[in-house]
Amino acid sequence: MKDINRALWNRNFIQCCISYFLMNFAFYMLMPTIPVYLVEELGIDTSKVGLVLSSYTIGLLCVRPFSGYLVDCVSRKPLYLFAFTLFAFMFTGYFFAVTVLTIMLVRFLQGGFMGLTSVSGNTIAIDVIPSKRRGEGMGFYGLTINLAMSLAPLVAVALYARNGFTSIIWAGLIIALVGVLSVCLIRYPKREKLPKPSFSLDRFILIQALPSALSYMLVAIPYGMIISFAVLYGKEINVSNPGYFFICMAVGVGTARLISGRLVDHGKIHTVSVCSLISLTLSFAVFALFRTESVFFISALAIGIGFGVSVPAFQCLFVNVASHSQRGTATSTYLTSFDLGMGAGMLSAGFIASKFDLATAYLVGAGCCVLSLWVYLHWVRFSYEKNKKMD
Repeated sequence: MKDINRALWNRNFIQCCISYFLMNFAFYMLMPTIPVYLVEELGIDTSKVGLVLSSYTIGLLCVRPFSGYLVDCVSRKPLYLFAFTLFAFMFTGYFFAVTVLTIMLVRFLQGGFMGLTSVSGNTIAIDVIPSKRRGEGMGFYGLTINLAMSLAPLVAVALYARNGFTSIIWAGLIIALVGVLSVCLIRYPKREKLPKPSFSLDRFILIQALPSALSYMLVAIPYGMIISFAVLYGKEINVSNPGYFFICMAVGVGTARLISGRLVDHGKIHTVSVCSLISLTLSFAVFALFRTESVFFISALAIGIGFGVSVPAFQCLFVNVASHSQRGTATSTYLTSFDLGMGAGMLSAGFIASKFDLATAYLVGAGCCVLSLWVYLHWVRFSYEKNKKMD
């Protein structure tokens, strides 16, 4: 399939970015408000909040491996539109779910549809980005989720304080439906009839990307630790406003993605990846060892830069070893490896903190970055050069 438009900022790519931003903005409005809603309005014990939150991740992981197969088998835009629409209407489930089990069910289903939506949306974005600007394009596309994760909680907390959880549901539903409209505006050509791919393991997992998946999963472990426990760690070391950690981190990610994609497109994919892993190793080590407020926020910026640099490079490691007919599988493998690492990071950080402290958990996270670097240098680099495709 030829590049749909050789200009990066064409109508289709802009609509892909808008729809992806709106989907994530709608969903991440729920993240800071559901725990408060469960405890304060429904009177649910705090020990059960983690179960409710994790049900989304379970739904996501149940669907992700099959999403790639579906995206590679059927027309991508109709599948994206179908999954996005169901994701949007799952917001209405929160109007009726008032027990732990029913809210878990709604989040499980919404997580599943979000998993299918993200894989199909990412694959369409890859298709509409000119191949010679893929790293730059995926850097900007990925930046939309960072903007959503940074802005949505700020809006949601203010909205919840003023009008309660019902207003969050309505806002999420409306924003998601605007995202559906944005998908409708994508001009994506009807896919040529291709032989249906055989039902085999490599339709769910991109075998030639497994080295990259292992390296990416390892570096996602400290990311899960940061997302879950950075604020709590900040309180432990007496940081006055630890919530600003994520703003600093988002600034780092955004700044890095403006330049890292172009470096990838100019053949520096291994240099970018290795530098990001070294940077993340040092950043997490400093974050754990020097427990001061200034280091806390400087590390947030450095960690954001590290992840901002690594994401476009790693996504290209997956996509560039897949044929066009396997781009859905490549995207699914890429996202699944990150989800597995992030989930492992959330669980392991809590366990390590209960036995030692969060600083120890972040030192372990730095060790995971070292392991990721070792895997990259001894396996990923050679596997990628052997299997990469030429567009």
